[in-house]
Amino acid sequence: MIPVLELKNIHKSYRRKNSTVQAVKGVEFKIFPGECLGLVGESGCGKSTLAKLITASESADRGEIYIKGNKILEGGKNSHKMICETVQMVFQVPVTSFNPRQRLGNSIMEGMINRGIGKKEARDRAGEYLEICGLAKEYAERYPHQVSGGECQRASFARAIAVNPSLLICDEATSALDVTIQAQIIKLIGKLKKENNTAYLFISHDIAVVQEICDRMIIMHQGQIVEEGRPDEIISNPKNEYTKILIDSCL
Repeated sequence: MIPVLELKNIHKSYRRKNSTVQAVKGVEFKIFPGECLGLVGESGCGKSTLAKLITASESADRGEIYIKGNKILEGGKNSHKMICETVQMVFQVPVTSFNPRQRLGNSIMEGMINRGIGKKEARDRAGEYLEICGLAKEYAERYPHQVSGGECQRASFARAIAVNPSLLICDEATSALDVTIQAQIIKLIGKLKKENNTAYLFISHDIAVVQEICDRMIIMHQGQIVEEGRPDEIISNPKNEYTKILIDSCL
């Protein structure tokens, strides 16, 4: 089976005044269709940097990224098109990813229209996706500032799944939600995994949530992968000292 995403020996560094910070060091992993991979670590360990590299928001210093077996080339038009058609991302603070002057429904419609779907059908589908994510169709007429944080996050998921992505990256997507809304989002992720064979990269510092939803888990520390395996196995028998400390602090 061809992985939806494959990273090979990824390195990324940043210049900080008179020094260089290595944010990502030799990271490698694969995600297959219908699989949810949890990426866990403390703030600053390189998790969000990886998400930026995968979506081509930033470029890696070294290494290779493959989407559905195709190598992503820096600056390549075909690569950008492939990423847009294959990968979607949901952020921790969703309101910043919406146009404040655009109704939620129009934001959800945008990706579908760009893929050749007519406006009327896209509008109807936008309402349906909002309902799938636990919001009434009427929310399509609201602006981002007119909904709560949890509602905006669900609208963000509706926008992401509207284009039927092969890979959905969730960057701390449930950490700002209350327990009830978080449970609804987790249930939605499980449903989409099963029905659409969607793959997930679930970035989080919350090991308990990762244990509940993910098939595999990667622990990152100082830009490197220090442990990888099934969540239950890692939590019950961590091999790395940092992993032990992280688990003790979270559970």
